[in-house]
Amino acid sequence: MSDLVDLVICAASEAFKDDGEVLVTGIGVVPRLAASLAMLTSNTDIMMTDSEAYIVSEPVPVGPRGDYEIKAETWMGFSRIFDNVWSGKRQLMGGPTQIDKYGQANISMIGSDYANPKVQMLGVRGFPGNSISHANSYFFPQHNKKCFVEGEVDMVSTIGYNPERLPKGYSLDDVDLRWVVTNLCIMDFETPNKQMRIRSLHPGVTAEQVQENTGFEIVIPDNIPETPAPTAEQLEVINKLDPHGVRASAIPS
Repeated sequence: MSDLVDLVICAASEAFKDDGEVLVTGIGVVPRLAASLAMLTSNTDIMMTDSEAYIVSEPVPVGPRGDYEIKAETWMGFSRIFDNVWSGKRQLMGGPTQIDKYGQANISMIGSDYANPKVQMLGVRGFPGNSISHANSYFFPQHNKKCFVEGEVDMVSTIGYNPERLPKGYSLDDVDLRWVVTNLCIMDFETPNKQMRIRSLHPGVTAEQVQENTGFEIVIPDNIPETPAPTAEQLEVINKLDPHGVRASAIPS
């Protein structure tokens, strides 16, 4: 198993530790394992669904379930999900294809012509309503300029810290973007002008490498901590959550 993917999962789980009782959704293997790890360690108040229609008392392992029985507590259909979304009592960690200097993400299409895209993807799905209503964090398995683009993303699928695109009555303080997790580092927007900055660097990575692979200027603090290595307890929990090693291919070598 890659040491890097375990380190990233453990680091990403910290994005949820201070949230208290909120509904957490991790889209993709790494975000889902990160959220599940947080639920079992750093924030036991987290609520999580089985990805279908029930709140569960413990995270459902990824991969084939075998004889594992889901420990469902209560029904959590769409209407109740939306109650959480609109109330702000939720954090989502997803995996967009692009992100820009404003934190605006794209999961819809690649190309300059929306009517004739170079690559057609999912469409914006629920990202506009999610991003405008509650906290969001993002995961990128490959940190490069194709993902961290110069200018705006090809299709703005989420709200970000772009004054020109804020809804009427909104300020930058109404936007809640938390962390951007990559194979190189952890970043956040905790700067006076909401500019993306390096929060921690993974072992062996330099700030210069991160900037070279980013299509816009980022904030580089004078002192940047190294992303902490997983603890033995965290690794034990992750192995139970992913008994088949599905996460091994989540970050390309």
